Amino acid sequence: MTYEEFFAKVKEKFMTADVSDITEHLAYQFNITGEAEGIFYVEVKDGKLYVEPYDYYDRDAIFTASAENLMKIAEGKLDPVFAFTMKKLKVEGDIDKALKLKGMIDSKKKAENKPEKKSEKKK
Repeated sequence: MTYEEFFAKVKEKFMTADVSDITEHLAYQFNITGEAEGIFYVEVKDGKLYVEPYDYYDRDAIFTASAENLMKIAEGKLDPVFAFTMKKLKVEGDIDKALKLKGMIDSKKKAENKPEKKSEKKK
């Protein structure tokens, strides 16, 4: 998998996160190692989520992982705290803000598991 293919997939996964209740500014840089090596950032600003394929110099935390492990984290299949504990994810920077990544991923899982409501048409 190329970096471009990986970035397109991971961006799609991250963009489903609900960040509407996050009032603070968060900025994370992700360093991908091995296959699909590259860098991208995730930023939450004014309740909106941005995922772009660039360095982010004023970041709160840097996450370093393989493309495979990072995709599992983005999909909610690998808990980021567990990944850190098992040395599958390296974290540098503000640990409190880094832990908010788990909340973003959990919000995505809740949205995916929420049953769809059938809309009733009024006449």
